[in-house]
Amino acid sequence: MTFVIELDMPVTLEQLEDAARRRTRVELSEPVRARVRASRDVLEKFVQEERVIYGVNTSMGGFVDHLVPVAQARRLQENLINAVATNVGAYLDDTTVRAIMLSRVVSLSRGNSAITPANLERLVEVYNAGIVPCVPEKGSLGTSGDLGPLAAIALVCAGQWKARLDGRTLPGRQALAEAGIEPMELGYKDGLALINGTSGMVGLGALVYGAASRLVRRYQQVSALSVEGLAGMTKPFDPRVHAVKPHRGQRAVAVRLWEGLADSRLAVNELDTEQTLAGEMGTVAKAGSLAIEDAYSIRCTPQILGPVVDALQGIGATLADELNSSNDNPIVLPEEAEVFHNGHFHGQYVAMAMDHLALALATVTNLANRRVDRFLDKSNSNGLPAFLCREDPGLRLGLMGGQFMTASVTAETRTLTVPMSVQSLTTTGDFQDIVSFGFVAARRAREVVTNAAYVVAFELLCACQAVDIRGADKLSSFTRPLYERTRAVVPFLDRDETVTPYIERLAADLLAPGTETAAGIAPAL
Repeated sequence: MTFVIELDMPVTLEQLEDAARRRTRVELSEPVRARVRASRDVLEKFVQEERVIYGVNTSMGGFVDHLVPVAQARRLQENLINAVATNVGAYLDDTTVRAIMLSRVVSLSRGNSAITPANLERLVEVYNAGIVPCVPEKGSLGTSGDLGPLAAIALVCAGQWKARLDGRTLPGRQALAEAGIEPMELGYKDGLALINGTSGMVGLGALVYGAASRLVRRYQQVSALSVEGLAGMTKPFDPRVHAVKPHRGQRAVAVRLWEGLADSRLAVNELDTEQTLAGEMGTVAKAGSLAIEDAYSIRCTPQILGPVVDALQGIGATLADELNSSNDNPIVLPEEAEVFHNGHFHGQYVAMAMDHLALALATVTNLANRRVDRFLDKSNSNGLPAFLCREDPGLRLGLMGGQFMTASVTAETRTLTVPMSVQSLTTTGDFQDIVSFGFVAARRAREVVTNAAYVVAFELLCACQAVDIRGADKLSSFTRPLYERTRAVVPFLDRDETVTPYIERLAADLLAPGTETAAGIAPAL
């Protein structure tokens, strides 16, 4: 199977993630190759005309005012990728590096960066050969592009640095040799074109977005199961009432819950509660046996998850636009026969999108944490035993310990929502005087999504335990598949044991790619 990049067809975030995960081969269409050649031809004409162009016959960054003869272009470009390859920390995983490489290929394939066509083809060859450059994860400003991460990739393509191939870590030149690939020869603008863009934060951000989207879709089904486990009422989800508050995400969540719980015999019909309370009405004020409304963590689910759904839609659109952009400087447009010095490399769009994603998933984490508390507190669970411990309470502690984890992870997650997109620090002699930190924001968002999955996984475990106590035979057809898949991983807990392996497995499955069912959760769970 080969993924062909076309000039007139944008690459979707789903295609990017799927290709990176499956190691799908990539090929450039002939129209892409023709436009890349045309852009390079225009730049070569400008060089012959002795026009002064950034990164071609000038130095870069804080040395922008220095002129460099074209005869020294190769040395200048090699110095550039070596000088900025200063990231530190653990290396990114193979899938993330492939997503970043593919994101850069997509951007350069727009044909506006004037890269030497042979070097773009070489980047594709390195990707297709399964060579994964070692990319340290910390240190990108996310402004003149993701210079550090992309430079690590460029160095390997030029036969330097180090890379992974077939599970081994090798010098870059050796990895290329084993794959039968000659190192790049960098001409003017080539090194700059390889590193001067937002492809690092886009590649990582696309994977984070994919995981977040899957978790939020699946959490709507988990939410329905929690409504059943907590004997919650369904009328607050009636689409008729949501028609008067026209947020699309809220309406969509409400419809899923309303329709999904329609045949449940665990969720409560509000009219039944109303009739019970009417029969208890007397001549003096007194406590009724039931409450006419559920707590916000149940009743307000559409109003809380709706904004998350809407936010993810906007975040996905931003990432898709950035993926399919020419995020480079300078830009050379063949149809205009002109060069444009610009700031397309700046990552503010992605930085703000990733900050927003972190906020959205922290909201999911808060909601899941509150529901866990309701499941475990017998005064708030509509008749469930304390800590969902039906057998030998007191001798056993039930699921008490799991709340320790969810409270800790929730608190930690909240600290990760301080936005990175406003943390600008000036660098490079005030040349790069406002920076985005988009790559850092993407890394932070990745951690938030992972944390959210842990808390949701424990809520799911609690919901299944509660449903078994109430009677799993009364489940809706919407939630039964989720309950059964979860029970294939986690048994009913009638004895105390560590639940860490269960939570890890459930969390991984909540985030994992997979064919979505009508119920909205991957069959792998």
